[in-house]
Amino acid sequence: MSRRLPESVMEAAGARFEVTCRTTTQPMAHDECVAALAGYDIVLPTLGDAFRAEAFAAVPSPRCKLLANFGVGYNHIDVAAARAAGIAVTNTPGAVTDATADIAMTLILMTARRAGEGERLVRAGRWQGWHPVQMLGMHVSGKTVCVIGMGRIGQAIARRCHFGFGCRVVYVNRSEKSVEFPAEQMAIAEALPLADVVVLATPGGAETHHLIGEAVFTAMQPHAIFVNIARGDIVDESALIAALAKGQIAGAGLDVYEFEPEVPEALRAMENVTLLPHLGTAALEVREDMGRMALDNVIAFAEGRALPNPV
Repeated sequence: MSRRLPESVMEAAGARFEVTCRTTTQPMAHDECVAALAGYDIVLPTLGDAFRAEAFAAVPSPRCKLLANFGVGYNHIDVAAARAAGIAVTNTPGAVTDATADIAMTLILMTARRAGEGERLVRAGRWQGWHPVQMLGMHVSGKTVCVIGMGRIGQAIARRCHFGFGCRVVYVNRSEKSVEFPAEQMAIAEALPLADVVVLATPGGAETHHLIGEAVFTAMQPHAIFVNIARGDIVDESALIAALAKGQIAGAGLDVYEFEPEVPEALRAMENVTLLPHLGTAALEVREDMGRMALDNVIAFAEGRALPNPV
């Protein structure tokens, strides 16, 4: 195992398999990935572990035959290179959907209503009391929300916005989607100028690297806010910083970063930016569900059954 999982998952894995777990919480470096591919039958990696093409190239005949990823996102794994090496890859979709959508709503509300800025004001002892025009933010109810990426998580966010806040939902997706609530699919150039809130919910990977950049922020309304709960490198972070600095957009709510865990000082200094430390699935029951799903993939592989969640 790349990093220690919740105790219930560790116990379940230990009852079934001979388990080796790293003692650090940091991602696996290239050399560690190479050693894991050569030394273990199954590896359970997670966010940031460097299973790039170079790692697979360094092990011509890997012992490992399955990467059972802990997490729905797997942009840290070169899936094509893994397959070419005869290694299957699985992930944990479904288990993360609601928790990640909840964090998106947290970021929308915190950024729109300036909650982070307000808390800092109170904690610093600088609040001088209520008055009619104190810290006026954007009222979210009834606004137009653009969701970029209408997969499980995107739909969960859109559903919350529609049913919880009466928002108009427009969305951008590569393929046609049929959803069970009012939502309008549009080209990104049509959707962005309409939106008060833009939420990024696309998968990471080479195909979406820097999908969001200067053109997107230029097309947004000046009062609109941008929220990212997907993967950091989908966004050109320097373009986001420039758009915020120039007032092209009103604010941003971020749970992920392009060079995570590095967060640029420019973002940290901006009062109109809400910054979270990748909390998307950070709830015990959610992480337990993810662990059990990853373990289900491992067990199915060991028993020669079809993998429940191949990627």
